[in-house]
Amino acid sequence: MHLKWNGSIWILLLGILSWPGIAAQAQEEAPTRILFVGNSFIYFNNLPQVVAAMGEHEGIALETRQSTVGGSNLEQHWKGEKGTKTRAMLEEEKWDYVVFNNHSLSAIDTPESFMEYGRRFAELVKEKGAKPVFMMTWGYDSNPLMQPEITRMYNKLAEETGSGVVPCGPLVAEARKWRPDLDLFFDDKHPSSNGTYLLGLAFYKYFTGKSLQNIPARITTQDRNGEKLYLIFMLPEDADFLRQLAGEYEFETAQ
Repeated sequence: MHLKWNGSIWILLLGILSWPGIAAQAQEEAPTRILFVGNSFIYFNNLPQVVAAMGEHEGIALETRQSTVGGSNLEQHWKGEKGTKTRAMLEEEKWDYVVFNNHSLSAIDTPESFMEYGRRFAELVKEKGAKPVFMMTWGYDSNPLMQPEITRMYNKLAEETGSGVVPCGPLVAEARKWRPDLDLFFDDKHPSSNGTYLLGLAFYKYFTGKSLQNIPARITTQDRNGEKLYLIFMLPEDADFLRQLAGEYEFETAQ
């Protein structure tokens, strides 16, 4: 028996595909696209991949990319210096969020440039239909007294540009206060695996608004061959502490 594909059947199929449940499912499956822009504070221990892997574990599709060059600041990203390609990535691809971190000393040493290029990028991102987010950096291991001025400047920039801000620096300071034994630094300024785990929790919380309770202590992804690839190993008790800390720390999320 042959089924005749007349106009009525096509209309019926189109009607089924437009049902709210099916449309909502398709929408849920679309990944949230996030571009991380900055320097080694982002690429140490593969922070963007850690955030995506946390989302995958919880069934949330976070597609992360990065435009990072070691030691770079946002002025250099804006001008395409040091091999940066950030503006091309903003022009050529569609993003939901774009995360920026400036050089670790920029908020203190070059505040005018910090504000100017933060504003420029925030406006460009909004013109492209995405939301700008600033990654508030942290004071060095040798000088935690850097933090108040860093915090003030990032909050000022976020408020003036209507951008999101993830308080990574204050979270690092809070973790150091409660657990001075927990090594959050690889060297004087870059994060250790513990530090990147904390940063990943903060960004996962910001983008999803979800509980951190079930984020595992071992963060994994897959390589191009489908093999399991371990990004971070955490001691269970340290992971418990950082999950509680980031979960209870109050800051505005995107959701």
